[in-house]
Amino acid sequence: MTGQEPEVLVEASAGVGRLTLNRPKAINALNHGMVRTIAEKLREWSGDDAIAAVVVDGAGERGLCAGGDIVSIYHDAKDGGSGSQEFWRDEYILNAAIGRYPKPYVAIMDGIVMGGGVGISAHGNVRIVTERSTIAMPEVGIGFVPDVGGTYLLSRAPGELGTHVALTTGRLKAGDAIALGFADHFVPSESLDKFVAAIGTAGLDDALAEYSRPAPESELLAQQSWIDAAYSADSVEEIVERLRASDEPEAQATAEQILGKSPVALKVTLRSLRQARRSGSLEAVLDEEYRVSLASLKSHDLVEGIRAQVVDKDRNPQWSPATLADVTAADVDAYFQPLGELELGLAASQGE
Repeated sequence: MTGQEPEVLVEASAGVGRLTLNRPKAINALNHGMVRTIAEKLREWSGDDAIAAVVVDGAGERGLCAGGDIVSIYHDAKDGGSGSQEFWRDEYILNAAIGRYPKPYVAIMDGIVMGGGVGISAHGNVRIVTERSTIAMPEVGIGFVPDVGGTYLLSRAPGELGTHVALTTGRLKAGDAIALGFADHFVPSESLDKFVAAIGTAGLDDALAEYSRPAPESELLAQQSWIDAAYSADSVEEIVERLRASDEPEAQATAEQILGKSPVALKVTLRSLRQARRSGSLEAVLDEEYRVSLASLKSHDLVEGIRAQVVDKDRNPQWSPATLADVTAADVDAYFQPLGELELGLAASQGE
């Protein structure tokens, strides 16, 4: 890709508006400029009678979008976080707009779809996965908390499957994504080009009828009994105890997996999920996530987690607090404090 190519390719043809994320070397990681472009085109097309549907996909073979540009967030957090604060504000507003988009919003969730990639796809009303799809909210592994409406989606998955995915940074394949409510239809990757072309020539319903196939079975759904038994606990400590006491070997391995993540991020994530489950709208959840995200910008663990995983790549984060027992209720409460004039205000804009 040359420096002259736009980071979002925009095309309108045969009644279909198409947005292609175009940073393939970075697995199309989202930056602020890309968010603004997507938001602007969606607003324009929502009132354009010539556009019957919108398609969002990613350039290259690796995935739709690997998430936000976390290296930029790392440097910004060390400098005070003002850039990330504005990026997240616009990103979450976009997530809400996608959730209420008045036309078919067809997200091609092929390959890797993580973090911010979930935010621009899984809130759409027509979500396509393939045999190559790998979907995840891996935030607790970098000392962060699922955002972009991720806690809304995870909290509405069957039973406690969403809690399991959030606390382990588990990856969803196509069948899992459909079973957990992150996707709707399975289309083999070899049929994607024909499927997108058919949306313009035959219409969305006929395109889905011709090219969608039965989804693979969900391996996660088959494990729901032991997952529900463990993750219905009220604290991360008790979840870990139940996993360790389980007769399922996979449950015991999962306990150790959780304990490698940021202790404070784990506890904040569990509270976020429980509160999101009680929230009535995506907008209300995004408002809460914005409070949590801004608090994370000031935390030790976000900078340390990105350093360990992406910057220095030593995979040895030094979390602070270091253990679940060291994380106090006050530590968790601090992430949910009102922001005053900085509030996102999406729920209020919907009259909630």
